[in-house]
Amino acid sequence: MSVLRTDSITMQFGGLTAVKEFSLELNKGEIIALIGPNGAGKTTAFNMITGVYKPTKGNVIFNDKNITGLKPDQITVLGVARTFQNIRLFKDLSVLDNVLIANHLRIKSNFMEAILKLPRYRREEKAMFEKSMNLLEKVGLADLKDEKSSSLPYGKQRRLEIARALATDPAVLLLDEPAAGMNPKETDDLTVFIKEIRDEFNLTIFMIEHHMQVVMGISNRIYVLDYGVTIAQGTPYEIQNNQRVIEAYLGVEENA
Repeated sequence: MSVLRTDSITMQFGGLTAVKEFSLELNKGEIIALIGPNGAGKTTAFNMITGVYKPTKGNVIFNDKNITGLKPDQITVLGVARTFQNIRLFKDLSVLDNVLIANHLRIKSNFMEAILKLPRYRREEKAMFEKSMNLLEKVGLADLKDEKSSSLPYGKQRRLEIARALATDPAVLLLDEPAAGMNPKETDDLTVFIKEIRDEFNLTIFMIEHHMQVVMGISNRIYVLDYGVTIAQGTPYEIQNNQRVIEAYLGVEENA
């Protein structure tokens, strides 16, 4: 069952076509990877899906609703959350506060109820705290809840960013290079972690990743971009044995 799809989305910046007619289909419960050389248009594709950019043409469909052109916060409310290649935490806030902030997306109390600490807001505040602590427990950060997020090791910062995304109750989670900057042990742990959160939170996951060990280890299907054009899609086995992909990307990785 398709949860999210893109219909030939294209992004042009002046005379430059960053992504050309990118069509994608994410089925419920899948882990799908998007790979390609640096500058291939992968993050641009993410930005079109999540509302950072409005496609020059084409449509983004989530749960049969056309979300093309909606703002990022509107898309997040509908159930599409993301992380970023460069971690974007509130570095001066605690680990817990980083997750609590994301919960406010779902709050129903109005401004005056919050200021006056009226009963509905107090109930929601308590629920947000319990939910945030539960998420931190799930990602192994509960014992660090009072630490500044900037003091965490890199791998734990990644987990915190994912916990914050999970706090918005997504159906689809987009991960932009989650293994970037991680050592081999952290990368192995992340591979297991992504599978765990997929199962625990009933997610569909779409990720950009350069670590082929991660991509081949957990992906159901893989899309390959090169110069903004989809040059292949298929199972990990099919991608590993696709000569065009080897020449454009995997071969470069092996010879690096």
